[in-house]
Amino acid sequence: MNNQVTLVGHIGQDPTSYTFGEGKQVVKFSIAVREYSPNTDEEKTLWFDVDAWNGLGDRVMKAITKGREVVLIGRLSLSTYSKEVNGVTIPVTKPVIKLSSFHLCGRKPEAKPEAEAEKSTSGGRRKKAA
Repeated sequence: MNNQVTLVGHIGQDPTSYTFGEGKQVVKFSIAVREYSPNTDEEKTLWFDVDAWNGLGDRVMKAITKGREVVLIGRLSLSTYSKEVNGVTIPVTKPVIKLSSFHLCGRKPEAKPEAEAEKSTSGGRRKKAA
């Protein structure tokens, strides 16, 4: 059997890159996916952590930003670690998507006013107020 997951959703935060070892890189981000149930009108959001390794991580850093709608294709894995709660160490297991490929969807999110201000001070064109 093949372990493959396809998710369509919006990026929760800008990707973060971590470099370690001899040139190895992992880029981490999260995706929000709407859960659908025919039995209720209540909207529920599921959050998944995503890891992109090495060259694919470089592509993610260049193309994916917070709020962007994407289609992610990858495999489901489980991340297990220990966490201390009220002085007791407990094991925690959570799903993580190991990214294989992605496709950008929809419009690019609107730039924040702070980003526009940074562009205007670095030689970009300043927009006129309406």
